[in-house]
Amino acid sequence: MKKTMLVQAFALAAASLAFAAHADTLKKIKDSGSVTMGVRESSGALSYTLGDGKYAGFHYEVCTRVLADIQKQLGLAKLDVKYQPVTSQNRIPLVQNGTVDIECGSTTNNVARQKDVAFAVTTYVEEVRIAVKANSGITSIAQLKGKTVATTTGTTSVQLLRKHERANGVEFKEMFGKDHADSFLLMETGRADAFVMDGQILAGNIAKSKNPADFKIVGEVLSVEPIAIMIRKDDPAFKKAVDDSIIAMMKSGEIARLYDKWFMQPIPPSNTKVGLPASEATKAAWANPNDKPVEEYLKK
Repeated sequence: MKKTMLVQAFALAAASLAFAAHADTLKKIKDSGSVTMGVRESSGALSYTLGDGKYAGFHYEVCTRVLADIQKQLGLAKLDVKYQPVTSQNRIPLVQNGTVDIECGSTTNNVARQKDVAFAVTTYVEEVRIAVKANSGITSIAQLKGKTVATTTGTTSVQLLRKHERANGVEFKEMFGKDHADSFLLMETGRADAFVMDGQILAGNIAKSKNPADFKIVGEVLSVEPIAIMIRKDDPAFKKAVDDSIIAMMKSGEIARLYDKWFMQPIPPSNTKVGLPASEATKAAWANPNDKPVEEYLKK
């Protein structure tokens, strides 16, 4: 079994290297008349499933408009958009090996990831927070001592919690969900006392729960992180096409309208509001488009 997994890992690495060496996504899209969008199934209002192979969300819609602009740029009468659900664990390998052309989920742009993939200009700046049951009595990091904290496999949230200055001497148990919905369920059913994750993912899962008033977001902000659409590394023509489309949306005010649609208005399937206004950091990213990693934000 281990040998088989090792062979598969080497095969994936070889495929990734081979594709990266000849990355020309625009040519790939033009020649095939198709493109594959990586989507998340429970990344709050950024990207989520409606079931039956349908997806929705802020980043999903931004990417849909980006691909429409690319279709026009390439002079394609028709563009077949395919959807590939991705997870925190497999999103980077699937972009690297060419399975996914543009990942439209909730990925933090950081220096480590920039070694493997590229990021479009930042479209959302996230605050990592803590969600708990409203009657838990937990209001701060210090009160997580001896508790069980849920987070999602493949994310950086618990690492951020452990590194926070107010977490010194706070010992807690970790419990991992396979995706954000699973992590929320761990907290909702009482198997975990708290769920640490991006604020909008917490707010989105709370909004979609049976009784939103039963939960609240508390505690200190653990990190401020730039979230961006992810693409393959060393493909400047495709990055320019994606960036140009997004920057045009920023300049026209369209990206602010899309944000309002997904974060401040009732959204499907339950027609509830996430109710999370755009932060000043997000507005600053729209006003001055950039692809700076999270490390640049931490210098401030």
